[in-house]
Amino acid sequence: MAGWKSKTFDPSSKEPFTISRSKVDMFTECPRCSYLDLRLGVKRPSMPGFTLNMAVDELFKREFDVHRANGTTHPLMKAYGLNAVPMKDDRMDEWRDALKRGIKFHHTESNFILRGGIDDAWMSADGEVIVVDYKATSKKVGPTTEDDLYDSYKKQMAVYQWLFRQNGFKVSPTGYFVYANGESDKEAFDAKLEFSIVLIPYAGSDSWVAPTLMKMRETLSSDEIPDYGRGTAFGGKDCEYCTYRDGAGNAFKQLVAERKKK
Repeated sequence: MAGWKSKTFDPSSKEPFTISRSKVDMFTECPRCSYLDLRLGVKRPSMPGFTLNMAVDELFKREFDVHRANGTTHPLMKAYGLNAVPMKDDRMDEWRDALKRGIKFHHTESNFILRGGIDDAWMSADGEVIVVDYKATSKKVGPTTEDDLYDSYKKQMAVYQWLFRQNGFKVSPTGYFVYANGESDKEAFDAKLEFSIVLIPYAGSDSWVAPTLMKMRETLSSDEIPDYGRGTAFGGKDCEYCTYRDGAGNAFKQLVAERKKK
């Protein structure tokens, strides 16, 4: 079937192997899915694209780019008392290119080149890079604090901060999510969707990133396929992809066995 294969990791190769931020996220979710993808070339089923979210991202980028060009503080920053401006750098378009380029770093210990495409970066008054991510949703009660953020969002932020630090930037320990919540309680649509916008600070840690890259290298270099689920390394519930694969496989085996008896 065309399209299901992905580039695979060769443990014997001395060449650096490039992985995206999302591949690190997958490994922390399920080492088995990561192994199937990166070592055996069997990707997870793809999810439909969230085109409305992508449109919101694009509009946010255009809006903040106006202030980037003018060197001015966005009203949202002022509203939250943040003394910063959108960061000016000739590499911004490259850093935003999640599919081909992004901001990257060669972690020599694991021999992985980790890359990720950011949404934005701001510069604080004291010269620290503030990593920024745009998010969009539609809930009756929209997100307002870091407790409302998904774990995957927090890990995403940490990876971007780690990448900037590895590239020699002074990075603020606090990143920000520009969160747009679509309001569905209006009396009419009128061909217009209105959003409430909040700025959610998140002060996490990127100390787990390098050890995770090393663990990925160890796992992918092994000939043993990991057990499904997150396992003891990351905790949490069983992986729904692996549960489905095992359930479907066992059902087929049982069906074939029953038919052979007839």
